[in-house]
Amino acid sequence: MSVYYTLCLLSAAAMLIAFINSKLGKMQTTIAITAGSMMLSLLIVVAGHNGWFDLTHIATKTIASIDFEHFLLKGILGFLLFAGGLGIKLPQLKDQKWEITTLALAATLFSTLFIGFVLYGFCQIVGVNFGLIYCLLFGALISPTDPIAVLAIVKKLDAPKRISTQIEGESLFNDGFGLVIFVTLFSIAFGNEAPTAASISLFFIQEAFGGIVYGAILGLFFHYLISATNDHSMELLLTITIPTAGYVIADFLHVSGPLAMVVSGIMIGNWTRYVGFSKESEDHLDHFWELVDEFLNGLLFLLIGMTLLLFEFHQEDWILMAFAIPLVLFARYLSVWLSYLGFARFRRYNPHAVKILTWGGLRGGLALAMALSIPSGVWVIEDKMIDVKEIILVMTYAVVLFSILVQGSTITPMIEKAKLVEPEEAEHQT
Repeated sequence: MSVYYTLCLLSAAAMLIAFINSKLGKMQTTIAITAGSMMLSLLIVVAGHNGWFDLTHIATKTIASIDFEHFLLKGILGFLLFAGGLGIKLPQLKDQKWEITTLALAATLFSTLFIGFVLYGFCQIVGVNFGLIYCLLFGALISPTDPIAVLAIVKKLDAPKRISTQIEGESLFNDGFGLVIFVTLFSIAFGNEAPTAASISLFFIQEAFGGIVYGAILGLFFHYLISATNDHSMELLLTITIPTAGYVIADFLHVSGPLAMVVSGIMIGNWTRYVGFSKESEDHLDHFWELVDEFLNGLLFLLIGMTLLLFEFHQEDWILMAFAIPLVLFARYLSVWLSYLGFARFRRYNPHAVKILTWGGLRGGLALAMALSIPSGVWVIEDKMIDVKEIILVMTYAVVLFSILVQGSTITPMIEKAKLVEPEEAEHQT
């Protein structure tokens, strides 16, 4: 079966789960799709082990035929981030610029180091020879919050304005900094040349700042193209060109495509929306991109659930998976709490903000895609054929599933409590 046919069938499965959930379950759609696909995967595995029916080989081969890393990072990511950028309100973003910058940069770096060193100490205690550089590598890929998971789940819960802006803004902008940390540690762990301070700085400037500048140029170019036509269909079709050709060109230029999509999305959503589109297109812009976003999210979260079929779990994996979940949560709490100690000197915040940002800092497909990029064959326990990639991948998968299924489905009561706080108390500036 071709990859295209496979994606068509998986898309249909995702929509079927979403439809059944809309009639029976009433869960948030992406949570329902992830849970449904994971239950289907478990059923296939259990049935194969018990001899009821054996679809394990076929299902595993089907999922393995899709290069998850390239499907997400080189494919649908541009669409999802552009759609996310369209929904960001620039005045709210400006109001929270220092908070978002601190959470995206300082909090991500702190979390990376904390997770890396604590995980290394735990591995020494349980007798798993997992090097410090690999522990830090796991910290780097799991610390940034995932904009796809955050926007798909938390954004729709109508959290208080400042909390919502911080969660959304941080998740959209911490990818650039998280990528620099990950690529730097990756080159130390698996590269032939050790990175220098100059090479790291150059990489950050090229990827992060280059992506922002390129995204602004891209947004400006398409603003004038959209403004030059009154054709309703053409205006919407031009927006599709941004996350397609625009994202590919970013890759050729070696600048951050994700950041470029966020910046251009914010420009189109806050500027072109009001002065460039015809009235008909302005009314349909959000509906059009919400449809694209829902469809691609459904397919992505179905793949996250069914990735379970690709794993072979060992005892050591289960121990590290069980430890990784509370470790990542505690690191997230500390990084947010320390950031808010500084924020509170200048402004008052909703008393539930730290809890919501901690529990709402979801991880998703991006972390899995980075974990899948790690090369195989670097052995940790050779007699059991356990390598670095397996350990990092199963820990990442455990955190991602817990994040989507547990955190995503239980954050609503926290947000409802935050909404009960008087607006003037929550939004008061000193």
